[in-house]
Amino acid sequence: MTDERPSPDGPDEFPTEEELPDEPVTVDDLDPFTVDDDDFEDIDEFAAAEWKKETTADERIRTVVNRTTSPGSAGEIAEIALVSETKARTTLNKLAEEGIVKSHQTDSGKRYNRDPEWHLLTQIRHLADSDTLVDQLQRVKQELAEYNAKYDATGPEELLMSDRELNQDELDDVSHWRTAERELNHLRAAYRFKEAKDQTTIPADTQSPLQ
Repeated sequence: MTDERPSPDGPDEFPTEEELPDEPVTVDDLDPFTVDDDDFEDIDEFAAAEWKKETTADERIRTVVNRTTSPGSAGEIAEIALVSETKARTTLNKLAEEGIVKSHQTDSGKRYNRDPEWHLLTQIRHLADSDTLVDQLQRVKQELAEYNAKYDATGPEELLMSDRELNQDELDDVSHWRTAERELNHLRAAYRFKEAKDQTTIPADTQSPLQ
């Protein structure tokens, strides 16, 4: 019997003769970057220039603040986002008004970090839209069941509070166990959100009574 499965070493489909370039392609023709790397001696400078060319100032500020769990000043965020401090402060204050960023007034000036509630809701929305949400739920539940069986405990806190002296591998398991529990809570919230959204979706041909 002939094995019709595609080879893992190549694509399933190849370009036709008409789709092939007139001249053979060489390595020199393949350049994934939009910035000339010959202008930079330092790889970090090159990466920064590439990021700056491919994104807007607002996009970079959002990216930086989305990863900022500890409050930072506009100047600190501006330096990482490759923008002026004035631009960073203006955008950060706008994001604070929208509820995306939290601002804190301190003796040394205003400091900013991502709003944890907004960030969590964003994660839940992304999870709810995932085609693999149910598979992820089953995977994490299985992981937790394995920890429960391995340590004969209902959770990582019970293991920590026991008289058992834990080695480093077991402490690592506790950390992963906690992460899995937190992930399960997020996945369950996403599943409830998806169910609620599906139940409140009104067909396009049905007029809402609120209209």
